[in-house]
Amino acid sequence: MSEPDARGSTATRNRGGGDGDFARNRPPVGVNRAEFARNRRHQRLHWIAVHSLGLALGVMFLMPLVFVFLTAVMSDEQALTANLWPQEWHWENFAKVFTEAPMLRFLLNSLLYSTLATAFMLVSSIPVAYALAKLRWRGRGVSFMLVIAAMMLPPQVTAVPLYILWARFELTGTLWPLIIPHLFGDAFSIFLLRQFFLTIPRSYVDAAKVDGCSEFTAMLRIVLPMARPGIAAAAMFCFLYTWNDFFGPLLYAGENQQSWTLSIGLASFRGMHRVEWNLTMAATVLVMLPVIVLFLFAQRAFVRGITFTGVKG
Repeated sequence: MSEPDARGSTATRNRGGGDGDFARNRPPVGVNRAEFARNRRHQRLHWIAVHSLGLALGVMFLMPLVFVFLTAVMSDEQALTANLWPQEWHWENFAKVFTEAPMLRFLLNSLLYSTLATAFMLVSSIPVAYALAKLRWRGRGVSFMLVIAAMMLPPQVTAVPLYILWARFELTGTLWPLIIPHLFGDAFSIFLLRQFFLTIPRSYVDAAKVDGCSEFTAMLRIVLPMARPGIAAAAMFCFLYTWNDFFGPLLYAGENQQSWTLSIGLASFRGMHRVEWNLTMAATVLVMLPVIVLFLFAQRAFVRGITFTGVKG
């Protein structure tokens, strides 16, 4: 009698897998069935609440972008009317932006400004952040406090003396007064990189020095490869800030249209073209597109870098 029972039970387990699914919903041995069901119900409600909140926030953040895109493909008569859905899709608005204004020139200026400023910032800020995080020297704490103080200083406070300085060098009307200062470091980037360098154990550097590496070689070959997420986060912050910067280019390059960036060109687009909102929104989409693509490709390193910069202070 035992063998048929065993075969029968085996056949029952192999039919459709339903018993296995049911067994997974059974409470463990020694657990009250009612309490188990109540806990599972609470878990489902918690999952729904968390994901519903995330979905609602996602819709809230996406709605302005959707509005900008839909307005960009509308006709001039329909833009900013009560009808939010385009009656006709005018994809030619994106091409018309380049014919109505020198957007390619503005794009090249923005790329020049953002790329050089980010590269100069990394070259100058990484050694300073490494020295504040890994080296032991007198005055390190005071120097770090000066970096923090520089972060709290509004740029408008130094705008007038800096403008007079660059005017004496005859560099106003260009973007160089905004690019060159990044060769001397950036306070926020130094702070961000220093916090990430602190998460890397000093033992790696000591082991490299035992093998004959100098401090500079240990920084290049040991610390920097391990600090790629933090470096990516600092580079993205600098690139996004310079790409969206309006005050600096307006102050130093506002008098020379050949040096305008996309932010100035976008702001002046309404005045030059009778407030054609469909073209203005089309230009806005083109300005936002490179930043969105950059973030989509680098979001993992960006989020990881931001997360680890707060581990140790």
